[in-house]
Amino acid sequence: MKQFFGMNQRGDLAAAVQGLHRPEFIMLLSNDAQFEAHVNELEKRFPGVPSIGCIGMSYQTGIVENGVGVIAFTDGVSAAANVLEQVSTMPVKYIRRLEKDIQQVGGGSRNTVCIDFCTGNDACVLTTMYTVLQQRGISLVGGTGGEGRVSANGRVYQDAVVYGIVRNLNGRVKTYKENIYHQLGDYRFIASNTDRSNYILGALNGKPAKQVYKSILHVSDEEILTRTFQNPFGKVNGDDTCIISIKEVNGNALACFRQVNDSDVLILLELGDYQAIVRETIQQICQDFPRRSAIFSVNCLFRYKLFSEHNYMQAYLRDMAALGCHAGFIGYGEHYNNRFVNQSMTCVVFE
Repeated sequence: MKQFFGMNQRGDLAAAVQGLHRPEFIMLLSNDAQFEAHVNELEKRFPGVPSIGCIGMSYQTGIVENGVGVIAFTDGVSAAANVLEQVSTMPVKYIRRLEKDIQQVGGGSRNTVCIDFCTGNDACVLTTMYTVLQQRGISLVGGTGGEGRVSANGRVYQDAVVYGIVRNLNGRVKTYKENIYHQLGDYRFIASNTDRSNYILGALNGKPAKQVYKSILHVSDEEILTRTFQNPFGKVNGDDTCIISIKEVNGNALACFRQVNDSDVLILLELGDYQAIVRETIQQICQDFPRRSAIFSVNCLFRYKLFSEHNYMQAYLRDMAALGCHAGFIGYGEHYNNRFVNQSMTCVVFE
């Protein structure tokens, strides 16, 4: 298979898809103002080709912040694209669509992946989808788009998750999740007074969450929102840790970008040597895949901001480009199988 990446900083879709011939699966990364027009134009140019899209920044060796990016797979891919609607209330109502698409594409754990873009309620959506994907051993990589709109096969949806089931006909696929944080001290908290629908974390070990965070890190209310780049929370999930970013201060509580439930066990994290961790990820991919056709990744908006502030973003993209054809988008939350995480990178590698 081959991966195509085309972009235009002004949002000219015709320029972005120049050189794209006979695509077998397409991902559209657009801006808020032009999203609907881009969805319609893409379908007219490539009618019937499975496609998904969302509002967000894209990248290859550079960042497309407010234009349009197109990532497409050609030459050896079997794919289907579809949508689960009403994700805020009842995504399971449409689960038969996913089951049919998996049957249509075929494949399994060695050569097939699910890529998704979601508008919200991610944790519930991923749990729902993974009940089906897990039966076939199919991994999932994706993320949350912006402005509450996504697209599938030429139509725009709200309150939905769109997905592509992609089978590599000429080799393996494997997914990865990169965490650049580790535990700070031996702090361990039990969450309480949470508001699941609004992602509110009210208390930690019975004390107001804001005060606990401030007292440990010696920061003011205003500094909390930037300090989350260095010190997010982590939710213990077996042997793994799901990163939880702080969105804003809400009275004595903290609003997060990921749902926290009463009795969740949380730890405090700190930023590690992210450049060394990226090198380790690249080395692991090279070890697992001596030959690589494509790498599609999702990087968190907060990672983008952190790397940009440290003048590392361009170097990061150059390092990833050394793997081969690497492209992806900046998400507002990252998906990895049945897990919804923040401040992470998830990716799928095609042999």
